[in-house]
Amino acid sequence: MKTKNYPLLISMAFLAVMITSCQFSKKASLRKYEAVKDQQFDIIVVPGIQFQDTGWNRVLKGRIYWAKHLYDRGIAKNIMFSGSAVYTPYYEAEIMKMYAEKIGIPSEHIYTETKAEHSTENIYYSYKKARKLGFKTVALASDPFQTKMLRKFTKKRVSKDVPIIPFVIDTMKVIELTMIDPEIDFEKARKKDFKSIKEKESFWKRFRGTMGKRIDKTAYDTLSLGN
Repeated sequence: MKTKNYPLLISMAFLAVMITSCQFSKKASLRKYEAVKDQQFDIIVVPGIQFQDTGWNRVLKGRIYWAKHLYDRGIAKNIMFSGSAVYTPYYEAEIMKMYAEKIGIPSEHIYTETKAEHSTENIYYSYKKARKLGFKTVALASDPFQTKMLRKFTKKRVSKDVPIIPFVIDTMKVIELTMIDPEIDFEKARKKDFKSIKEKESFWKRFRGTMGKRIDKTAYDTLSLGN
C-alpha cells in the first residue's frame, strides 16, 4: 500500500534507531567522569529541556542536580544553563537557574543563555557566550543520551577542547535520595507573546535545527562583559 507519508515514516524510523543507540553506557559515562574529576573548569554548560507549569520532570531535575554535583566537587567553578522558550512559554535556562539557586548553587556562579532552541544550539551558543565573557575552559554536562548525541557536533563545530561529562548513573542514584522539590515562581520565566516552535516551524525545519543546520553564527558577537 502506497502512502504519501512514506518519507516521514522513513525519517521517524531513522530517528528511532538513532535514539536507541545514541546513549553512553554506565561504564563509558564513568570513564568520562573519571577523566575530568581532578580538573576544574571555568564554566560548565548544561542544556535545558521544556518545562511544564506542573513542575520539573525527572530529566530536568537530573540535569540540575548533576550540575550541582559538579559544582560541589569543584569540577565546575560556574554553571551556564541554556535554553529558550521553545515548546512551552517558559525560558528553560531561567527555570533551571531558579531551581539551581533553590538547591544551593550560588546565584553569582550561575549564567544563562536564552537563545538556543535545539541541543546543538545549546552548546554552540553557550560556548560562544562563555568565551565572550572571558571564561577559558568550558565543558558540557547532561544526561548520557544528550551528551553522546552532542559529542561529534561539539568536537567538529564547537571546539575539540570541550570535554563531555554525562551522568554517572550510580552517583545519580545516591544523589536522588537527597533530592528535594522546591517551589519556584515560574511565571518570572514566562516569555511574552510566546508561540510554540511547532506552530512556527515545520517538522523538517525543526529537524534541520536539531542537526545544527540553522545556527546563527553572529550570536553574541556584540556581547560585552557587562551582559
